[in-house]
Amino acid sequence: MSDSGQFNSLGANVADIFLQVAGSKVELPLYSCRLSAGFPSPADDYIEKTLDLNAHLIENPAATFFARACGDSMEPGGIFDGDLLIIDRSIEPRNGRVVVVALNGEMLVKRLHTTLDRTVLSADNRNYPPIEVTEFCSFHFWGVVKASIHMMESKQ
Repeated sequence: MSDSGQFNSLGANVADIFLQVAGSKVELPLYSCRLSAGFPSPADDYIEKTLDLNAHLIENPAATFFARACGDSMEPGGIFDGDLLIIDRSIEPRNGRVVVVALNGEMLVKRLHTTLDRTVLSADNRNYPPIEVTEFCSFHFWGVVKASIHMMESKQ
């Protein structure tokens, strides 16, 4: 862990870890129209229902936690530096899924590739080499990334 409190190595890592607060509910308006880059339709100016992001993004609250990504190794796949990741420990870590793991004491977010005799963690950014998990590695699966929340503008 670095002096800033972040785990760091090999690209996108997990910075701060947050537990999901059970029972918290915030319902916000959900408009029925889909947003396009073209001319908007005035007929779509009404609210269809409300949406609670906790209910939408968190299927299993007891197995869900949040963490911030740091680094650029997963950017081509949609995870950017500073994004808030929603991680579910109850989802099976299958081939091709984005996972959070502890590898040799460091927290990483990578794409999982498995065969019968091999486990490889890869970055979506080709500038980072794949990491083969061997019997000499200390490896612990933490969960599958279910969603990434990316802020479009920084707080000011």
